[in-house]
Amino acid sequence: MMQNNIYIQLTRAFNHGKIRTVICSGQAAVMHRLTIMSKDGDWIVREDEESLHHVMEVLSGFQARYRFGAPFDIRWMKGGWSSHFEFRSSEMRVRTDFFSRPPRILPAELKRLWHEHDSSDLPFVNLKDLAELKKTNREKDYVVIGEIARLFKDPREQLLYSRSALDIINLAEKYPDLVMEWAKQRPLLLNSSAGREKLEELLDKEKRALIHANENRLALYLKAAEKWSELWPSVEKEISGKPLFEAHQQMVKRAEGVLPFFPEGGNT
Repeated sequence: MMQNNIYIQLTRAFNHGKIRTVICSGQAAVMHRLTIMSKDGDWIVREDEESLHHVMEVLSGFQARYRFGAPFDIRWMKGGWSSHFEFRSSEMRVRTDFFSRPPRILPAELKRLWHEHDSSDLPFVNLKDLAELKKTNREKDYVVIGEIARLFKDPREQLLYSRSALDIINLAEKYPDLVMEWAKQRPLLLNSSAGREKLEELLDKEKRALIHANENRLALYLKAAEKWSELWPSVEKEISGKPLFEAHQQMVKRAEGVLPFFPEGGNT
C-alpha cells in the first residue's frame, strides 16, 4: 500500500541521484504512522538551482501546472515563500507544495536535517521537526503534536511537546528535576502540580499563543502577496495549458517587481 503512494513515488524521483527533498507535514505524519493518509504532499527542497530544476523536470513529466503561490525560483525560496503545483494521476488530483526554509526550524536545525538525511532511502522529517511544523493555526494539528509527544522516548521531549494535562502531571511526578530544567522553555510546566483543570487552561492558552504567532507570520506573506493575488487570474489564464517550464518562465517574468522576494518584516 505504502509503495503505491504517489507521494512516495514522487519523492524517489525527486531524489534520484542525490537527496533534494525531504517529506514533511501531512505525508510525514503518514510515514510516522500518526495518520492513515494525507491528501497533499509537502516537501522541504534543497536550496540550489539544480535541485529546483530537477524537481520541476519530474513535475513536468506528470504535466503538472502551477497553483497560486510563489514561482519555484531560488530568489523567492530564500524569502520563505512556497510554491504549489497539481496534476492528475489515476483519476486522483495530486497537490504538491515546496519550500526551502520551513517555519520554526532554525538554520542550524535545517543544516542538521540535510545532514541527517544525506543517505536516506526515503527521507522524511523526524518527530521533533514534525512537531514544530505542526505548530500551525489549525486546531487539528495540535492533536497530532500530542500524539507525537507520546512517541518520544526521551521524557524531556515528552514534557516539551505534550498536549495532555494528565500526561504532564504523570511525567512531572516521575521527573521533577526535568520539570525545573525545562520550565524556562515551557513555563506552564511550573504549574504541573496545580491540578488538571488549571493545566488544561494553560495548555489552551499556550495553543492560542502558538496559533496567533503563526497567523501573524502568515499575515506578512498575505500582505506581501496582495498585488500578486490580484494579478494571478490573468497570469493563470496566460500559463494555462503551457508546458511547465514555459509556464514557469512566464510566471517568473510576471512576478518580478510584483511579488517581493522577502516580505517586509518576514522571517521563517
